[in-house]
This record gives sequence, structure tokens and C-alpha cells, in this order.
Amino acid sequence: MENLIGKIHSFESLGTVDGPGIRFVLFMQGCPLKCKYCHNRDTWDMNHGTEYTISDVVKKVIRSKPYMDNSNGGITISGGEPLLQIDFLIALFKELKSYNVHTCLDTAGSIKITPKVEELLSLTDLVLLDIKHINNEKCIDLTGLPNHNTLKFAEYLSNHNIPIWIRQVLIPGITDDENDLKKLKDFINTLKTVQKVEILPYHDMGKFKWEEFGEKYSLENIKLPTSEDVQKAKEILGI
Repeated sequence: MENLIGKIHSFESLGTVDGPGIRFVLFMQGCPLKCKYCHNRDTWDMNHGTEYTISDVVKKVIRSKPYMDNSNGGITISGGEPLLQIDFLIALFKELKSYNVHTCLDTAGSIKITPKVEELLSLTDLVLLDIKHINNEKCIDLTGLPNHNTLKFAEYLSNHNIPIWIRQVLIPGITDDENDLKKLKDFINTLKTVQKVEILPYHDMGKFKWEEFGEKYSLENIKLPTSEDVQKAKEILGI
């Protein structure tokens, strides 16, 4: 276990928006997606980040355990895309289970399901699943990859009784089409273990990171969603 090294972007010790209760949030380094709206552009490259061992991370998590326990919280692994570092996460979740820590995975599910992914999910209490776009062509344009793996991932979670929170970033003119949202609702209704559906309003606070990389932020002229936009999307989704 101690030979395993994880590439980690950052930590958040008292997170309140990435799962139930107060959570220790671990942002992993590396991502196969190239989302145009990404506010963590600096997480994409696997060559960046800081190396940590399992025990390094466990020590940090356990310091926050009183807050997690008192709020029915736990740990959330985010990114980047956590599934790129599957061996590290399996070992980490196994160790945290010995401390009775609630485990949550924040993922786009864009990785094919393998025996190792199945093993990790068997140790996962909750999945926050980011469905980037229900329309495949629009998903490719938005993220660089199709949505097939994500939808199969959702079906696997449902079929294996793993709780899901579905997350959809609401981007005016891109993910707010009424027909697309209705299609998303229809897909969600096929899943048996969805506990919550969240609309995450698009923001451009990560634009400066793109500029630091000398790259053009392609959503420069996209307006931010209003509260009315968010409410309309919620009504279409029935949440």
C-alpha cells in the first residue's frame, strides 16, 4: 500500500457542496475530458500535481473525522477525473473503510468499466455523476469525448444498487435546450438509485487559469445563467 503514490491537485478539509454533510474533498490530478467550461484547467495534465502516499492522505482525512461524523459527512474524491488513478483510490478507500469513513466519488464516468472500476465502486457509498451532456454530438463538442461511457456508468450504478446524485452544469445556449433536458429527465427516470438531481449554474471563475496556460477560453461570450434559467431547468427535470 505504501508503494502507491497518488498525484493530487489539492485538498479541501471542510467541503459542504460535494455530497452530504461536511466532507474532506480530494481533487485528483489528471483528466481525459477537455470541457470548454472547466474551472479546474490546471488538473488536466497528469505530470502536474503533488505526490502523496495513502498514509499521507489518511492522516489528513482522519483529522477532519469529528466534523464528518457529526454531520454524516465523509470523503469525496473529485478532480480532474479520479478514475485515472484507480489503484490508488482502491487502496485509499479500503483503508478509510477501516475507519468507517463514508466514501463518495465525483466522476464523469467517462472511463470504461473494468474489474478495477467495479472493485472501487464496491467500496463507494455514493457517486456524484456529472452528465456533461445527454446529446452525444453536443457532448463531443463540449468535452472532446462522447457520452456513451457515462451513460453506461450510470446504468451500472443503478443495476448494482449504488446511490447516485446526478449533476448537470447549466450553460445557456449549450446545456439548457428544453428537448435535451427532457431527454435527460427520461434517462434519469430509467435509473433506480438516483437520490438527487442537481443543477450547477455555469460560472467563468476559472477563466484566468486558461489564460495562465496561454489558451483561449472558448466560452468567453456565454452569459451566466440567471435564477430564472435555473428554475426553468429544474421544472423541466421535475426537481
